[in-house]
Amino acid sequence: MTLDKFDHTLLELLQKDCMMPLRTLAETVHLSTATVQRRIQKLKDSGYIQAQVAVLDPDKLGQVITLLVEVHADKTQTADLELLKSRFSGPEVQQCYYVTGDADFMLVLLVPSMSRFQELCDQLFHSNPNVKWFRTIVVLDRVKTTLNVL
Repeated sequence: MTLDKFDHTLLELLQKDCMMPLRTLAETVHLSTATVQRRIQKLKDSGYIQAQVAVLDPDKLGQVITLLVEVHADKTQTADLELLKSRFSGPEVQQCYYVTGDADFMLVLLVPSMSRFQELCDQLFHSNPNVKWFRTIVVLDRVKTTLNVL
């Protein structure tokens, strides 16, 4: 599927507010509501739109500490890395990236307290024989967080 200017505009609008009414989207891009609905469905079917989500305020939900964790694996064979990827894909990990550089993985964690983070350290890192070392960075301020691609 090749994207045209209408598709790009729809994607930009939807990533800002995925609950925007079809009528409003149609008026903004100067297409009919039915055409916009078909285009959005094509974008979903083609994988351009992976999910429609609500972005929540972690502070209001008690997840007041954001931590960045660099993890260095002891063994980096494919099977070992796949096990780590699986382990780091649990619900307690907000984001996980397999990266280049000194570390093999970069994780983003949101926790309500340092004691909860200590529990996660035990579960994810200390008890994992393939974690050679990990380094934690405590976020002082979330200056910008977004899911926007365009």
